[in-house]
Amino acid sequence: MDTITVDTPQGQVRGRTGAGVTSFLGVPYAEAPFGPRRFQAPSPPPTWDGVRDALELGATVPKVGYRPPTSEILSEPVVPGEDCLNVNIFTPDAGGSAPVFVWIHGGAFVNGSNAIPTYDGSAFARDGVVAVVINYRLGVDGFASIDGAPANRGMLDQVAALEWVRDHIAAYGGDPARVTIAGESAGAMSVGTLMSMPRAEGLFQRAILQSGAGHHVITAETAATVSAALAASLGVEATADGFGSVSVDALVDAQRDLSDRIAAEAPTGAWGELALNVMAFEPCIDGDVVPALPFSRIISDGASAQVDVLIGTTSEEHAFFIVPAGIVSHLTEDYVKMVLAGYRADPSALDRYREQLPDASAGELMIAVMTDWFFRIPATRLVEARSGNAFVYEFTWRSSLFDGALGACHALEIPFVFDMLHKPETARITGPNPPQKVADEMHRAWIDFVRDGSPGWDSYGSDRAVMMFGDEPGVVLDPRSATREVWDGVR
Repeated sequence: MDTITVDTPQGQVRGRTGAGVTSFLGVPYAEAPFGPRRFQAPSPPPTWDGVRDALELGATVPKVGYRPPTSEILSEPVVPGEDCLNVNIFTPDAGGSAPVFVWIHGGAFVNGSNAIPTYDGSAFARDGVVAVVINYRLGVDGFASIDGAPANRGMLDQVAALEWVRDHIAAYGGDPARVTIAGESAGAMSVGTLMSMPRAEGLFQRAILQSGAGHHVITAETAATVSAALAASLGVEATADGFGSVSVDALVDAQRDLSDRIAAEAPTGAWGELALNVMAFEPCIDGDVVPALPFSRIISDGASAQVDVLIGTTSEEHAFFIVPAGIVSHLTEDYVKMVLAGYRADPSALDRYREQLPDASAGELMIAVMTDWFFRIPATRLVEARSGNAFVYEFTWRSSLFDGALGACHALEIPFVFDMLHKPETARITGPNPPQKVADEMHRAWIDFVRDGSPGWDSYGSDRAVMMFGDEPGVVLDPRSATREVWDGVR
């Protein structure tokens, strides 16, 4: 590969070019968030003299990391260093003006980074789109409620990255007036939150939400309770100075321990709303950065009404969380009814799920119920609430892992969207020989949406059109209507 140097508002940047794609890796959009900048809002982008190399991946933010069996399925690279608020850029032509795709990674707001191999944006650049993949602060650094620090610092990082795109992407061949934000899981929940945030208004024109929508935030009171418990476990005050007196590694360890405690105690009701959510470090409704529940604001105030939306889920999202752990075979229908009651649905709703899945085990019924509550129904409600352009998909292709029980699970669609099935890491979730045909179809739909605002099928509308991506792709009208109605007035 050859190198190329571009002039940017920050200074000159050297990237790699070859096969029609030029990449610039680890470009900072804010100063390192440590020292006096720890727990503060992101700084303006740094500048430099001379030429800055952008040839290698930049630092990743502090994070807890995955444990087995999740660590055996998902790649979670760690790149040392403090300049972790950085972006990777993949462009077809540094002198052009192409539409821009900004990827916000998932990881339950405590894991993930732009160094994950399947987040390589080369295929987007190959097909005429500038891809920008961002890092943002996670866990305590990004989302804990801390006296003396702004709330929702991880969301402020995302806004800062989008402002960087607005002000700098033209130097890399992108059009700042044609920006699509996209994400999966916590990344999609971030997209839904950004759609509701006044500070993000005007920074993007389209949005893609994969397995996440606008329901997953916590109250300021819950966030304060979590931070108080974390501070107590460390013997410090829940302030910027208190948490700042603890080393980064020790704070991450304490965060992990507290998350384990919350997961164990949540069913008792000890942690309020976290009994359903179990994500202790995520955006909170602070009345400023995040003014209200994103879903509610999208409805009541018409936030992002002019933003085109592409949104969807996988068919068996929750298989990811219970099949590898070996839980699925131990569940009973009585337990599933208890979960439905906890979700404020009538336990008799299980009959609807049984009609839809007559041969399913109790564990498979649990997967269906939790997939709906956590992912599919929030996505449906967001689309129902909007008057603007909205397209819905479902990813139905099933992984061969765990004797096929993993199914069309959470995160499985990502390497198809990025057209990265050739990456060795992909087989860790797909199994061997995933179908390139599905990746061709799905990636092309994402390209078309970023470029033109339509992925190639009808908008959701009154017919409830949903594109099914799998071995036999096609549009289905109002799939799973009976189980969708279970959640009317509930979720």
